[in-house]
Amino acid sequence: MSDDTIRLVTIGRILRRRRRLLAVLAVLGALVGYGSSLLFPPSYTASASVLLPGVWQDRELLTQAEIATSSVVVDRAAATLGWAGVSGSSLRDKVSATAADGNIIRISGTAETPERAQQLSDQVAQQFVTFAGRIAGDSADPEAAQPEALRQLVVQASRRITDLAAAADPGQTVESVQTRTELEKLRTTLQDAIKKLDQADPAANKANMVVMGSAPRPSGEAPPTRTQLVAAGALLFFLLAVVGHLTAARTSRRLRTGPEIAAALGSVLLGTVDVPAERGAHRPRGRGPRALTGRLLGLDVRWDLPAPQTSGGEASRQLRRRRVCARLREQLPDAGRLLVLVPDGDETARRAAGQLADEAGSDPLLRVVGVPVARPLLPEREDESGALVVLSAGNWTAEELAGIAGACEDAGQELAGVVVAGPVRERPARSRGRRPDGDEPAPTVAEPVLALGDDPGRGSG
Repeated sequence: MSDDTIRLVTIGRILRRRRRLLAVLAVLGALVGYGSSLLFPPSYTASASVLLPGVWQDRELLTQAEIATSSVVVDRAAATLGWAGVSGSSLRDKVSATAADGNIIRISGTAETPERAQQLSDQVAQQFVTFAGRIAGDSADPEAAQPEALRQLVVQASRRITDLAAAADPGQTVESVQTRTELEKLRTTLQDAIKKLDQADPAANKANMVVMGSAPRPSGEAPPTRTQLVAAGALLFFLLAVVGHLTAARTSRRLRTGPEIAAALGSVLLGTVDVPAERGAHRPRGRGPRALTGRLLGLDVRWDLPAPQTSGGEASRQLRRRRVCARLREQLPDAGRLLVLVPDGDETARRAAGQLADEAGSDPLLRVVGVPVARPLLPEREDESGALVVLSAGNWTAEELAGIAGACEDAGQELAGVVVAGPVRERPARSRGRRPDGDEPAPTVAEPVLALGDDPGRGSG
């Protein structure tokens, strides 16, 4: 698993074999999210819009948004609201302003109730417009005073034009009519120039800011809501559990192939033995609160092991056992008795060792012995001429197998080989009904069976 690519089938295996644990962790995450919602009271957000007439650059709009959330504006809003225990410094984190399309500054206020959120956003918007108008009116820049002087000159020129038109010949001569017409055109041109000057004047734009109505009262809580916190907690714990399983599988050092196991033991691989999988056979049989909790949460089932393959039948399994026995006889032709070592807790390997002992009979005679993996210790040597290790793949690390090999060396037992046991599923039995009259049974074909004296090189083990 450590070198394999994480696939969807791996995720599906985690969800299927760890569904109880994942469900418990999701509920725990939901409870944590609910507890977090109790620590953070619900809040509501209302927004008010301020329109800035005229032509504004993007940088100028950003500047106005900063002014709307400045300490001067927020402090004045707090003083006007007069909420008990609420100062301007505490409101600064609850007020925000953004520049929207169409020269609009959107001011948002957050409070613990919808009414207070509405009042806060409205009051900040009003104080912003007042403060911006004051800045525009208090400008003492000589360049800013020139447009106002120009307006006064235009007003005086308009009055002078009116006097000239009145002093012109009141008759209907061509010259008098042309004179009055030219004077009216001059008046119109001056008025248009003043209008364009007002539109292009930033001070005039600032003075004409308008609050676009009262902020609508919020109908729902501002995120994150209690429901969102509960869902986020459940999802977070669920994802952390899945990622933890994948990380543990990627860093696992358990050996999963026969050549790796044989190399760790320093011996040769004699073959594999198929054992019909029994429901609950691989579950630990311990007692106590820890074992009971493991069974309730499904922790007593290995999730990272692939599903057992379908067996080819009893004849196929017997053929594999006979081939292992034949290779064992070739490995030790003079062996009269062998010590079969099975790691404690490996139920599949124990059943495989028993089947091998029954298949071998007395040639060679196999003596099955359990070996503790934590502190391996072999019994005193009697008349055995070697040892055979039978174990299942995916359960033991190289260090644990090296400890078994070291125990064999201390006891003076030479390793004759390694046999890997694997669980398989039985084929579903076909229902046998009564044949119709006149039907003959199909002829049966005998499956080939390899005897102990046959050549083991025929077929794969």
